[in-house]
Amino acid sequence: MIHPTAQIGQDVTIKEGVIIGDKVIIEDNVYIDYGCIIRENVHIKKGSFIGARCILGEYLMDFYKDRTNKLHPLIIGENSLIRTENIIYGDTIIGDNFQSGHKVTIRENTKIGHNVRIGTLSDIQGHCKIGDFVSIHSNVHIGQKSNINDYVWIFPYVVLTNDPTPPSGKLVGVTVDSFAIIATGSIIMPGIHINEDALIGAGAIVTKDVPKETVVVGNPSKEICSVRKIRNRITGEPVYPWRYTFKRGMPWEESDYETWFNNLSLQEGD
Repeated sequence: MIHPTAQIGQDVTIKEGVIIGDKVIIEDNVYIDYGCIIRENVHIKKGSFIGARCILGEYLMDFYKDRTNKLHPLIIGENSLIRTENIIYGDTIIGDNFQSGHKVTIRENTKIGHNVRIGTLSDIQGHCKIGDFVSIHSNVHIGQKSNINDYVWIFPYVVLTNDPTPPSGKLVGVTVDSFAIIATGSIIMPGIHINEDALIGAGAIVTKDVPKETVVVGNPSKEICSVRKIRNRITGEPVYPWRYTFKRGMPWEESDYETWFNNLSLQEGD
């Protein structure tokens, strides 16, 4: 079922049971697998793959007042890989080269940068901003009004909370600065600011802001050292800041961070 106002590009594959709504734009070389629902005002850019039984452009709360879908666009960037049974709401913008696992939910008013990965069963609760090259692993909950900057790693079962005195209507999101790492099973309390290159240890309950390049662990979390003191258990070499020791999937993969950054600075100067 394809609405007559939908714009379908070249070399688009649409499998059985797909429903495409009013004013949908599907660019060239997009693949839409079985049973997807693409609601009104969704724009899927070229080269993207939409897995089976996804719902794109899901209704916002204003639909349920009169059961009329209002103007809430969803933009999916180029070469995105969205796996089965994702639900992505309207009023959302997702950058190029996005990848998701299975059964991911992304609520309204979310802005996601380029080269972001979100793992299976993760839940982005809307009104969030996620930067470029962010990796969010499986079963992660990102509370409303969270602000996650570029090159952040968030590992499985992490929760970013937002309600200081639940239940209330005063939500305060978590801010995570670039290159920070939040390890498995951590809980970040409302309004916390995790600064650049910080490392949150597995299972930590973070109740205070975390300074730059600081390691915190425990419940409640406590500062134990600078990230620069952490060594690889096998080689004994320094590990952090991680951008100098890890490059798989990063824009400096073909060289190293310093070379890439210096070249980038020269290009910006031009």
